[in-house]
Amino acid sequence: MKLFCLILLISSTIIFSQTENSKSIQELKNTIKDSDISYNASNIAINSYVSNEKKSVGLGIVYSLLLPGMGELYADAYDVGKYFTIADGLLWGTFIGMSAYSNWQEDNYKSYAATAAGVINDANKDEDFYANIGDYTSVYTYNEQKALERNFNEMYDEQSYFWKWNSTDERRTYRDMWNSSEQASNGIRFVVGGLILNRLVSAINAARMVSAYNNNLEEEVSWNFSVGFMSVPNLPTSLAFNVQKSF
Repeated sequence: MKLFCLILLISSTIIFSQTENSKSIQELKNTIKDSDISYNASNIAINSYVSNEKKSVGLGIVYSLLLPGMGELYADAYDVGKYFTIADGLLWGTFIGMSAYSNWQEDNYKSYAATAAGVINDANKDEDFYANIGDYTSVYTYNEQKALERNFNEMYDEQSYFWKWNSTDERRTYRDMWNSSEQASNGIRFVVGGLILNRLVSAINAARMVSAYNNNLEEEVSWNFSVGFMSVPNLPTSLAFNVQKSF
């Protein structure tokens, strides 16, 4: 009888202990669950914005004015813009070439005038002087013509502005060299006009391409940023960040 009572007492103790342990585990689970709910409830949204990734039309225009084709590149349309860039490169190459040729011919005709006609090249001689010596045999002939026209203020000093061609052929040779230089110089003006026009056309096209890019956007990206405090039993309270991206 005593043995039976002892066995019954031990069994009751074990069952009670297991019940208490099960209860403790369940309470811990509930506490953690409650903590999660508390965390979710404590989230505080502090910022929300929408980024549509649209591009600036004005910026595209500026890019094309600086370098034709770059505005189209900005609008992801360089398959069209590359032709403006190529044209700009060709125009700059032409500009450099014509400038070099014009300066070279200018040096040639001035050297020839000094050798063949006795011209003294200095800073006082302007473009009109070098044009006139190709039309008249000498400074004397030129001054006589201006005196007949009564344009006395256009007459040259015969010493400091002296020239005299020995033959008509020499004067014509000089005239051809002068014409070549002037034609190249005039051509440079057209090239500069082409550079400006190319930039204007590219800027207009870039504005159109950027507008088309913005109109063709297929999706709008939304970003949400939130911050909150997370409390977990037996652990310090921590700060939690949450970033979400939606389409």
